[in-house]
Amino acid sequence: MTEKKIQSKHYQKLSKMFPQVVAAVENLGTTVRDAGPIDNKTAELIQLAVAAASQSTGSVHSHTRRAIQAGATEEEVYHSLLLLVSTIGFPKVSAALSWVSEILDKK
Repeated sequence: MTEKKIQSKHYQKLSKMFPQVVAAVENLGTTVRDAGPIDNKTAELIQLAVAAASQSTGSVHSHTRRAIQAGATEEEVYHSLLLLVSTIGFPKVSAALSWVSEILDKK
């Protein structure tokens, strides 16, 4: 099954500026996802949680879209972030939830 890649304008710009670097990063991402038994939906939810912990708005946006595309429900996306409250704190989770809402509210 061919995955449709969802790319931000910034990512598209980087791809044009640094095509070999972006291709290498994409290849690494594919390689590590294929290296183990975790399904794509779960992998995207894990990456979403890490993006939230890192306070990376763009990554939260990207992994929210990718998790939904991989079959995650909105409830699963929100729950994957709520699970972080005792680890990274409510303010960081609240911020990530607002970034997720920016994407999900557009659906």
